[in-house]
Amino acid sequence: MHVGIRSEHRAREGRVAATPQSVESLVELGAGVSVESGAGRHAGISDQAFADAGASVVASLHDADRIDILATVGPITNGDEKSDQNLLTEGSVVIGLLEPVANEAALRELQARGVTPIAMELVPRTTLAQSMDALSSQATAAGYAAVLLGATSMPKFMPMLVTAAGTVPPARVLVLGVGVAGLQAIATAKRLGAIVTAYDIRPETKEQVESLGAKFIDAPTQQMDEGGYARAVDEETATAQREVLARAVAEADLIITTAQVPGRKAPILIDAEMVKQMPEGSVIIDMAAGSGGNVVGSQPDQIVEVGGVMIHGPTDLASRVAADASRMYARNVLEIIKRMVVDGELSVDPDDPVVGPAIVGRPVVENTDVEHEAPA
Repeated sequence: MHVGIRSEHRAREGRVAATPQSVESLVELGAGVSVESGAGRHAGISDQAFADAGASVVASLHDADRIDILATVGPITNGDEKSDQNLLTEGSVVIGLLEPVANEAALRELQARGVTPIAMELVPRTTLAQSMDALSSQATAAGYAAVLLGATSMPKFMPMLVTAAGTVPPARVLVLGVGVAGLQAIATAKRLGAIVTAYDIRPETKEQVESLGAKFIDAPTQQMDEGGYARAVDEETATAQREVLARAVAEADLIITTAQVPGRKAPILIDAEMVKQMPEGSVIIDMAAGSGGNVVGSQPDQIVEVGGVMIHGPTDLASRVAADASRMYARNVLEIIKRMVVDGELSVDPDDPVVGPAIVGRPVVENTDVEHEAPA
């Protein structure tokens, strides 16, 4: 069995799908591992560190032996002779954040050639699959990085400071959406000394917010559907939500929005009128900009100024802390590979309760160990 770790091709992507520690574990499983030169450079991992762990470092995976498992962070590339598509042959597997909705045609083509695409986004968010939950691990990294981006973009301090020149009040941070990213944003902002408030439509998140020392906004909430996601609310409820949130938005120095649902356009949480009510110098970090945005006017990977309010739409937040984001992601990938190795040989079981749902194009295998969390 041969595992290939490639250098990521996407702009602003600094993560890597393996670390020296995960390579050592793969070698212990009986796998040969090839790593493209420079794959870990943005994550602080040298080629020599990979080699010392037992990997072969190659200029390109196209120079290596047949790849049985290609491990990536971002989606596969295609369209030229050096693409990922040409690394994969019948019986091989590609594992990564494959963006199955956006890349459906390319993944269908792989399946037609006998390649199994395993999308880490589709790993069920259950107790059994917790160590393989890449959405949660990367949302943790992104939520942390979002607050740091906001802190360095605001024209004021985060904590209260008592100085010889007087007392400086703390920043007021509002987090909308209390999934994994939102909880990490709340915790990070609290560590930096801000006054933090938060809101999520799911009533059960109130206790989580308060356990971190933040205040939960008293706006309408509702129970989730069977998949753990919010149902569409009626207009009366939506109006009540907007009225309460508008007041909280107008008081915030920094807002982090995190609401996303895989395969759907992100919901609008902050409209243009709300933005107008914010004071100049305020900052919004729209973590959902890549999937339509939670804020009217946000754009992916751009900073939009509206009336002195800076709206950031970063899509690379996890990559901004590439070392630890890679450490967590590599563990996620390693654990799912372990489930597919039997006596040192690759064996993909479509009935496996973790692997099966993650195979692109297969029906989801229901597992009700825990309720799904609305993703960050």
